[in-house]
Amino acid sequence: MPIEILLVEDNPADVRLTVEILKETKVRNVLTVASDGNEALERLRRTGRYTHAVRPDLILLDLDLPKKDGKQVLAEIKADPVLKRIPVVILTSSKAEEDIVKSYNLYANCYVTKPVDLEQFVKVVKSVEEFWLTIVKLPEGKTP
Repeated sequence: MPIEILLVEDNPADVRLTVEILKETKVRNVLTVASDGNEALERLRRTGRYTHAVRPDLILLDLDLPKKDGKQVLAEIKADPVLKRIPVVILTSSKAEEDIVKSYNLYANCYVTKPVDLEQFVKVVKSVEEFWLTIVKLPEGKTP
C-alpha cells in the first residue's frame, strides 16, 4: 500500500519541487496538497467538499499559511483524538526559536527548516522521505 502524505504548503514553487522529489522516492506514496490551513483541516476532518478524502499517514506542514497558520493547524490536529496519531513534520522556512519551541510544545513530531538553496532543499526533502517513509514504523491502517 502506498504511503498517504498531506503537504500543507501555499508556495507553488515549494509544492512543485516537493512533488518532483517525492516522485523519485523508493517508497510508493500518494501526495495530496492543501494550500491553506482551513483546507488542510477540512481534508483531515473529511468535511465540506472533502468527505471522501483519505486520511494521510504523514503530514508535512508549513507554518506560514493563509487563513489559518500552521501552528493553529498543528494545535487542532494534536487536540483531535482521531487525528493526533498522524505524525506531523513541520517543514518551514522559519528558523525562529519561538516557532521551534511552540511547534514542539504543540506536539510536532519534528521541525525541519527549508533551506533557500535548491540543492539543499532537495537533500532536506529526501532526508525527510528517507526517515519517515523507510525507517520509522507508522501505525498500520487508517484512522477512522
